[in-house]
Amino acid sequence: MKFSKLFLALVLLANFSFAQNKRNYNQYVNPFIGTGGHGHTYPGPALPFGMIQPGPDTRLDGWDGCSGYHYTDSLLYGFSQTHLSGTGVEDYCDFLFMPTIGKPQFLNKQYASPFQKKNEKASPGYYSTFLDKYKIKAEITTTRRAGLYKFSYPKSKEANIIIDLKHRDKVLESWVEIINDREIKGYRKSSSWAKGQELYFHVRYNKPFKSYGIAINDELQPGLKKAKGTNIKLYIQFETTEQESILSKVAISAVDDKGALKNLNAETDGFDFTKILAKAKAAWNKELSKIDAESTDKKQLTTFYTALYHSLLNPNLYMDVDGRYRGLDKKVHTAKGFEYYTVFSLWDTYRTENPLLTLIDRKRTLDFIQTFLAMHKEGGLLPIWPLANDETFCMIGNHAIPVITDAYAKGIRGFDTKLALEAMKHAVNRKQFGIDVYAKHGAVMADMEHESASKTVEYAYDDWCIAQFAKMIGSEADYQTYLTRAQNWKNVYDPSTGHIRARNNGGWWKPFNPTEVNNNYTEGNSWHYSFSTQQDVNGHMEMMGGEQIYQKKLDELFTTKEGLTGRDQSDITGLIGQYAHGNEPSHHMAYLFNFTSHLEKTQYYINKIMNEQYHDQPDGLSGNEDCGQMSAWLVMSAMGIYPVSPGNNMYNIGTPWFKKMTISLENGKKITINAPARDLNNYYIKGISLNGKPHQKLFLDFSNLANGANLNFALAANPDLKYLSSLQKPVMKISTNLIVPNPIIEGPQETFKQNAEVSITSALPTATIYYTLDGSIPDQNAKKYTAPFSIDKGLTIKAIAYQKGFKTSYVSTATYQKITNNYNIKINSEINKSFTGGGNDALIDGVRGSVNWRVGNRWQGFWGIPFEAVLDLGKTQMVNSVSIGALQDTQAWIVFPPETEFYIAGDDLNFKLIGTVKAPAEAKDYTIQIKELTTKVNSECRYIKIKAKNYGTLPEWHEGVGGKAHTFFDEITVK
Repeated sequence: MKFSKLFLALVLLANFSFAQNKRNYNQYVNPFIGTGGHGHTYPGPALPFGMIQPGPDTRLDGWDGCSGYHYTDSLLYGFSQTHLSGTGVEDYCDFLFMPTIGKPQFLNKQYASPFQKKNEKASPGYYSTFLDKYKIKAEITTTRRAGLYKFSYPKSKEANIIIDLKHRDKVLESWVEIINDREIKGYRKSSSWAKGQELYFHVRYNKPFKSYGIAINDELQPGLKKAKGTNIKLYIQFETTEQESILSKVAISAVDDKGALKNLNAETDGFDFTKILAKAKAAWNKELSKIDAESTDKKQLTTFYTALYHSLLNPNLYMDVDGRYRGLDKKVHTAKGFEYYTVFSLWDTYRTENPLLTLIDRKRTLDFIQTFLAMHKEGGLLPIWPLANDETFCMIGNHAIPVITDAYAKGIRGFDTKLALEAMKHAVNRKQFGIDVYAKHGAVMADMEHESASKTVEYAYDDWCIAQFAKMIGSEADYQTYLTRAQNWKNVYDPSTGHIRARNNGGWWKPFNPTEVNNNYTEGNSWHYSFSTQQDVNGHMEMMGGEQIYQKKLDELFTTKEGLTGRDQSDITGLIGQYAHGNEPSHHMAYLFNFTSHLEKTQYYINKIMNEQYHDQPDGLSGNEDCGQMSAWLVMSAMGIYPVSPGNNMYNIGTPWFKKMTISLENGKKITINAPARDLNNYYIKGISLNGKPHQKLFLDFSNLANGANLNFALAANPDLKYLSSLQKPVMKISTNLIVPNPIIEGPQETFKQNAEVSITSALPTATIYYTLDGSIPDQNAKKYTAPFSIDKGLTIKAIAYQKGFKTSYVSTATYQKITNNYNIKINSEINKSFTGGGNDALIDGVRGSVNWRVGNRWQGFWGIPFEAVLDLGKTQMVNSVSIGALQDTQAWIVFPPETEFYIAGDDLNFKLIGTVKAPAEAKDYTIQIKELTTKVNSECRYIKIKAKNYGTLPEWHEGVGGKAHTFFDEITVK
């Protein structure tokens, strides 16, 4: 009998799943890929772009627990209803359900159960595991807005389901209500990454529960049917026979409890687990069938189709069946004519995932754009990184702009273009994240805003996208304005090193090492942004001095033996030289060889990355999945094409990964990509044909593909340089409205003791520079710069550069202060190279660091070691008190010294202790603060010694547990 039921279930599953598709693509998907290493994915079921993601939670916190699950874990806390795919910040995991046996427990470590990997299974639309502690088999499937659980119990009079509303995030408010003996509803408002996420649930069971109990603050409250608070949990209890299955279907809503109930009633076929699972698998097979890849290598197919699967999980639907949604203004709205989404990881996905969907899912892409415009109208801004009903402002740039521009360039219509342009312009002209500084100075300045170099190049790219969009819709004035701004990358390009660098006090941030990870770059170093000029590749090449120099620098990126230096940054993984495939800024860079005379290197590195940075095991991603971007890179690169510059119609040609691939477009047309000689050795292109005719370009236009195409590659084991050099190379160049880069004023950091030399140069060698020394704005009537000059007093230098036929530069400003005291200082501890404060005299230069320690270069840092410094006052004198400024930002690993000692001595250097100061705040105090560590002296002395203990290893309560704490100082004050 059991065999017959199982056989029937399998037949039904097959009929539902594959009636429309002869091929079973689901068989190639392994949802465990990315759940190990630093992929941060989850294995639970979800439908394509679905609203709910019911699944297992094995990790409560920590960077590798962002999704709530990690493959290396063996303890399961339960099953929550929402999960994030591959993010670098933790959130979601709302409303935990946990089946148990025996007396109900409410502490997660008490109700958690061990489980074994051999009993864990996952496939599109399905997850199951076995809870060893309770001998319960748990199975899950899902619809778009509702999950269905099947818990198979042993025989028991105490078969429970624990519902934990406190799980993971900080709860701001919550409530729960027992409706009847089959239904429960509840609500939670929580704060984590999203600071005010609101979510409702409604759950229904296939069998009445015999008893229940609600716990407030982990204490049962007899007789309650409703409860509210910040620590609400409950249990329901059944009596079960051996292997009896209790089914529960749960729907969620961000709007209200009525919305959750509507979603529940609209989306589930009763409790027919087999039928709902079959529909889920059919939905996935339909989506995966959009790309048909042919290979005899099962591992390669698994790697590819899992990548496609991950590419289709996000963004997530965020709208009830009646069209209502909670907007970024926290109010309820109704979507008319489109579906509303959330979880837009745009800093990541604009690069490849969104261009992929623009090709294979144009209708949904239009919904995304309509969502963006709704967010602009309701929340006041195009999305940056929206999560649920909150804008997190995570990451940099305004990258809804390239998504909209790219879609419009590829023919997607049906949205208000006037409103879109208005929203774009508003986004890049607000006073936030250094955007106002960028607009005023042509670059974000490091002494005004952190991550300034990265922000400048990414803001410039967004400006280029605005220019392209404005041109396409006929707004010529805006086109001219933003095409000019799109060249602002030139203002952070350093011709002496060939790198993108942070601008500080008129010149460059010093000292400079391109491998150093510091606060001038977003999750990276200079190497990771020095080719982030996708809108002006050929202009960049010219500024560097030509193609050969550019190509040599690009070579160095991939071949340098130098490792990472500076602060620890977990995101920087998948290194090939300094190319970091594990993080998104590098993703286009291997394709840049197409713009040089060594086109074969694109094919070499793309093949290398596809084969070495992806595989079919849990650690098969080289970095965070980032809501589909990491996987989308593989999907598009496997096609043999890639969008280096989203916002235009060009696809760069790389090398295909399969012998044959067929892409089905929404208009019914097909793109067929053939590479019959493709194998591990044959990946160099020796011939391309498009629709039966030779294709003599190393790029394709969207119009070549939009109505279907037959693209054929002839491949070989060795590059045919003569053939490759005969192909037309891609060109990305801004040729009009050319700007003169801002002058570079190089002198002391900010202060000097004796005379100092100052030079003023330009990245455009033919430019003429004029300057002033009194702080006034220079023009062509000011002093013309001809040679370096000396300064002997504090002053402000302003410089401007001109070139005929070019837009005049912005004014560069440098302010220098002369140190008037006669103090000398010796630092006896190693200064962290990332936080020098500007040099040895940083603690006595009279320039104070601010609470925003990431800007400027004013704080002196010491990492994991005690601090010691000796101050020489120059002569014996009366001292009343001495102090040193210290900073604490516990979240950033910067902690006040537990103890600071002050000593004094005369000319004999015989030091005596005069005061000890304890830490002015607890290490657990996450407030960013500056405190003066002060002691009275009231004695004559010449020398002052300060010794401070380092906090040491970060403890378990800190997310950086095991890491070494930093100590930050500035400035020493003697009275």
